[in-house]
Amino acid sequence: MIKFDNVQKVYPNGTTALQNIDLKIEQGEFVAIIGLSGAGKSTLIRCINKMHDISSGTLTVNDTNVSTLKGKEVRIFRKKIGMIFQSFNLITRSNVLKNVLVSSVPDLKGWRKLLGIFTKEDKIQALDALDKVGILDKAYIRVDQLSGGQQQRVALARTLARNPEIILADEPVASLDPVTAKSVMNDLKRINQETNVTILLNIHHVELALEYCDRVIGIRQGRVVYDGSSDKITQETLDEIYGRNEQAAKV
Repeated sequence: MIKFDNVQKVYPNGTTALQNIDLKIEQGEFVAIIGLSGAGKSTLIRCINKMHDISSGTLTVNDTNVSTLKGKEVRIFRKKIGMIFQSFNLITRSNVLKNVLVSSVPDLKGWRKLLGIFTKEDKIQALDALDKVGILDKAYIRVDQLSGGQQQRVALARTLARNPEIILADEPVASLDPVTAKSVMNDLKRINQETNVTILLNIHHVELALEYCDRVIGIRQGRVVYDGSSDKITQETLDEIYGRNEQAAKV
């Protein structure tokens, strides 16, 4: 379970990114975060795995107080939290399998870690992850020869190879065409249903959030202005999240 209790995040330059965030996300939920650029969506998910530190309040993940973690504790904590980025973050000159195996590097010991030599179990797990996202046949192809959608699947497989309890996705389909974006969202939905992994993603495509995610959190200027079922969102709610009512009033 992920729990925000009156969480605030203020950056060193004085910008307040999150204000009075109170949220509880249960294991196995598929949650979309929507809102304007700069509303605090990326900040919120990056606080969960301590990429950003919160300024005040309490953030707990599976009863672990994230703010108290330091050094090695952070690395251990992050093992169960996968992260997917818009830019894929792949080694394009390496093949697909090696990119997935990168997730196992922190667990290698001694000379294996020094030389980058993976165990048979690591390789089997990586191949299984590629199979889960439908690109096992691409295992020995260089990443720079793949389409954008296939590269995002490699990034997803890299995360799955760690058997995460939580997957955080920061605009995972923003750079993809509409057909490919839906295909990647199908993968995420299926994985959520088959493995009960919690998936929390921020997304600009409202229609995809409403179609695929069970729950939607709307953020505006660092505050939660909607939190509920995706099938109960109205146009009025969307107008509030995106500030359209205020824009209309100024005209």
